[in-house]
Amino acid sequence: MTAAATTPTPPSLPLRIHDLVKRFGELTAVNGVSLELNPGECLGLLGPNGAGKSTLIRSIVGRVIPDSGTALVFGSPADSNQARMALGWVPQDLALYPRLTCRENLEAFGQYHGLSRTSLNGAITSCLDWAGLADRADHLVSSFSGGMKRRLNMAAGLIHSPKVILMDEPTVGVDPQSRNRIFEMIEKLRTQGISMVYTTHYMEEAERLCDRIAIIDHGRIIAQGTKEDLVTDAFASRSEVFARFGKTDESVSAWVKERGGAFDNGIARFTLERPTEIASLLESAAAARHELVDVSLRKPNLESVFLHLTGRELRD
Repeated sequence: MTAAATTPTPPSLPLRIHDLVKRFGELTAVNGVSLELNPGECLGLLGPNGAGKSTLIRSIVGRVIPDSGTALVFGSPADSNQARMALGWVPQDLALYPRLTCRENLEAFGQYHGLSRTSLNGAITSCLDWAGLADRADHLVSSFSGGMKRRLNMAAGLIHSPKVILMDEPTVGVDPQSRNRIFEMIEKLRTQGISMVYTTHYMEEAERLCDRIAIIDHGRIIAQGTKEDLVTDAFASRSEVFARFGKTDESVSAWVKERGGAFDNGIARFTLERPTEIASLLESAAAARHELVDVSLRKPNLESVFLHLTGRELRD
């Protein structure tokens, strides 16, 4: 008798979150979130302050205990030893020992992860090189700039060579030069096939680094997909017009609302089916005696999608 063929078990995803809920008293910070992270993917998690980004990340790494739902890392529960060894976390708040040197910090985090002396020495050398800190290895962390501390914070979270990395706003509070250095570090990880969840307050970071984006607001995922998919789903082939008026009073606000627009930081934003409709908009403003100081037309982008879905700036 010939043995029946068995269907190969599909490989488990780097991260699978299903219906995760976390409450703090009457506040539901994470409200039934489900997400999947694909191999080698950088998934951007966008949301304004208080949207639930950090609570979601902290739920995955065990810093807070979810009320319900599951988080699996390569098929293992996120709180299991297998998952913890595969998972790396770079927290938003610096988690460093300022009175220790750069090298001593990495030694401490490597020992926490159970690395042997031989493995730890190699990991420290690799992380120092990756973070561009080899020449400062024996300097006290208290003497480091903000950007250097951020880079060391990232190295400490990756000392055990995880295959899945959760980065919670790693560029907060750094200067543009340090931000670009961090981008280079992340892009190097991507060439190594590392899977990442990247939370950020900066739209340009998500556009540059992320393959796919999930938008979270009030603890819920309200949209997810590639940047191109999100724009198409929200706007199809429509265009956006931005108009700035000489003065903004109740009559101007009423006119903008009547034309289907909305104000954003003192600038009126309209969505048009066809670019040629801008002529009608200008004629209507002139007829109403509203002084237009500046008018611009552009195709919608990721920021447009975010405002369309949440009604708020990303950094609100």
